[in-house]
Amino acid sequence: MSNVLFLDIDGVLNSNFWNESHQTEISDGTLIDEEKIKQLARLVKETDAKIILHSGWRFWFDAELKPLCTEAKKLVELLAKENLCISGVTPDLTTEEIRKTKKFSLVKADEILSWIGLHNDVTAWVVLDDLDLHNDQVRQHQVKTDPTTGLTLEDVEQAVKILT
Repeated sequence: MSNVLFLDIDGVLNSNFWNESHQTEISDGTLIDEEKIKQLARLVKETDAKIILHSGWRFWFDAELKPLCTEAKKLVELLAKENLCISGVTPDLTTEEIRKTKKFSLVKADEILSWIGLHNDVTAWVVLDDLDLHNDQVRQHQVKTDPTTGLTLEDVEQAVKILT
């Protein structure tokens, strides 16, 4: 496998700015900015990275990574337009308390490190997320996107440097 990209969705493939100006798309289940998918495709093609979903969106897929809802189906379709696919998902280490308080960032780093621990063929990895993941090891591999803009060309360039 070698290069791995841990992908969050909200704040990365969409943004507060995009959400505010695209209410119709949100109400019809689209939720993704296609320009951000193109940025992601550039990153994946340049680094040959496999996409591992570490977003809450991973719960919208079954064990075979088949979409369980409209939003997940649309994500898969948009990724496929750029010849991209989701290769896996991180494990769920949330507790009832974390789910209630929606403080997922408290376990995301552990979920990523757990996934890496189960896959000894990872040579380089990067995390795309708009949240602070509360872990120094993960922080060294993270490109923290601005949730008001989502994934940018500068973010992609930073991620390429981490992976190469």
